[in-house]
Amino acid sequence: MSEPRDEYQRRLAKLSRLKRQGQDPFSHHSYRRSHVTAQLQSNFAEWAGQQVSVAGRIVAVRGHGKSIFVDLQDASGTVQVYAQVDVLGEEEYARFQDLDLGDIIGVQGELFRTRSEEVTVRCEQFELLAKALRPLPEKFHGLQDQELRYRQRYVDLLANAEVRKIFETRSRIVQVARDHLIEQGFLEVETPVLQPLYGGAAARPFTTYHNALEMQLYMRIAPELYLKRLVIGGLERVFEIGRVFRNESIDTRHNPEFTILEAYQAYADYEAMMALTEGLVGAMCQAVHGGLQFTYQGNEIDLTPPWRRIALLDAIEQYSGVTLSGIADAQTAREQAVAAGLQAETIEGQSLGYIIDKLADRFVEPELVQPTFITDYPVQISPLAKRKADAPELTARFEPFIGGEEIGNAFSELNDPLDQRERFEAQVAARAAGDEEAHPLDEDFIRALEYGMPPTGGLGIGIDRLVMLLADQPNLREVIFFPLLRPSGQ
Repeated sequence: MSEPRDEYQRRLAKLSRLKRQGQDPFSHHSYRRSHVTAQLQSNFAEWAGQQVSVAGRIVAVRGHGKSIFVDLQDASGTVQVYAQVDVLGEEEYARFQDLDLGDIIGVQGELFRTRSEEVTVRCEQFELLAKALRPLPEKFHGLQDQELRYRQRYVDLLANAEVRKIFETRSRIVQVARDHLIEQGFLEVETPVLQPLYGGAAARPFTTYHNALEMQLYMRIAPELYLKRLVIGGLERVFEIGRVFRNESIDTRHNPEFTILEAYQAYADYEAMMALTEGLVGAMCQAVHGGLQFTYQGNEIDLTPPWRRIALLDAIEQYSGVTLSGIADAQTAREQAVAAGLQAETIEGQSLGYIIDKLADRFVEPELVQPTFITDYPVQISPLAKRKADAPELTARFEPFIGGEEIGNAFSELNDPLDQRERFEAQVAARAAGDEEAHPLDEDFIRALEYGMPPTGGLGIGIDRLVMLLADQPNLREVIFFPLLRPSGQ
């Protein structure tokens, strides 16, 4: 916000004057409220004519000679406050007149309705609880500058009721996810954010250093390998909702720090994880929209199970015309991909798995508006998933898509320690060849697998993407309180 400097100085001078008069607005430690504003609005008949006390921020002022109306906003809503010189007296009324938009006050008085039927608190006593030194955005225009909204989310929340609703929706979605999994017998756990070796996804990590231990550590890119260690330890159904960190690009669909839900169920496979996904996402939608249908960016979406299923290579052939079944070399795949429309320089020298991934990004994902499970990913791009018994070059893996957006990743977990070692070694070779996102070799995780992990299904869902869908927002930054941004002015 670029408020005029003289307005800031005016308010600063007013604060100084108040303090000299012994009226420091920041001296209050608390304020006893009898109600929040929504209670007064919804239960007016119960409290009409009685003394109430409310507190909040002044968001509008309307003066009428010897009386003033202000709108007082708290987290639940707003209520009108009516101040009169005949009630407060000259001195207190002058003090009330001296209040500014944005000031936080506590008010006590009778609850009544005005002639226009507005629920109103008659101000008989008030306290200035905090002085706003910077003005709020102009009421009818709010805070419109998009980048400024993200940088000053606290002002964005104050000025835009619809933004507050988005984040209330986010909180409700997370709570529903937690409750749904607990009802299914899952145990909520916490695993390390600082890890001596990162893993569980294809991504570059953030690196840090622990002074006391004199060792390099990584911010986790996924909780997966630790959660599977817990399954090995006998906790048969576990989940975690937490932050992960990936040192990647920033755009409308990616933020380096985001929230993920991961769940692991012993004696289950990826088919069971599909059913879990349908139930989990359906429960979230039900909580937000009251049913299994919602609108995202103009598309009517129906989450009613069963969701469509299609194998990855079949989907690529259907939407791009490129047939990859039976192709084992990257050069042939590159030629077909370029013929289909991929730019040659973007896939030059890349592996077969990388080319498959880019074909899916370009041609398949935008078509997946209705909920769809893309299944059976090649082993080359699925280092932690179990091979399909009838097609060992493929894995029992799926990714769920809604509204053209990938919202997660899941598979029947690889529990063969010898196969896992071979996969890790292949990833190490890929890293040596230049793939910075290849998975490192984790000896301790292999050791854990050698103690025996039961057949297990695993699921990861990106909470931010899901909130973006259910709140009908086109940009991930709209559903993250404080998205990462470059320093102002750069």
